[in-house]
Amino acid sequence: MMKNLVNLFDEMGWEKAQDYPEGTLMKTLRDNDNGRTILLKLAGGFKLGSHSHIVTEQHLVLKGSYTSDARTYSEGSYQIYSPHEEHGPFESQDGALILVIWDPIKIS
Repeated sequence: MMKNLVNLFDEMGWEKAQDYPEGTLMKTLRDNDNGRTILLKLAGGFKLGSHSHIVTEQHLVLKGSYTSDARTYSEGSYQIYSPHEEHGPFESQDGALILVIWDPIKIS
């Protein structure tokens, strides 16, 4: 069986990101019972308040940067949050492209 090939940087498959500030776009790469993986495209001026999830969340900044908890996360930065761990607020002055992965995994 051939897997779906998705180009992370092309213009296909982008849609308005629900529950995110206006101008935020997302491209779904995986969405099944085992978790979800998206590309999140933050517009310049992006602001999102603190929140948590019931699953583990991972971020990998592919382009641009964002700030959270008085730290800047630039291209190549990786973060992982445990289930129910409060994280944010997030801001991106110039925008960013972030790979976001949600999985029901435990972090030791």
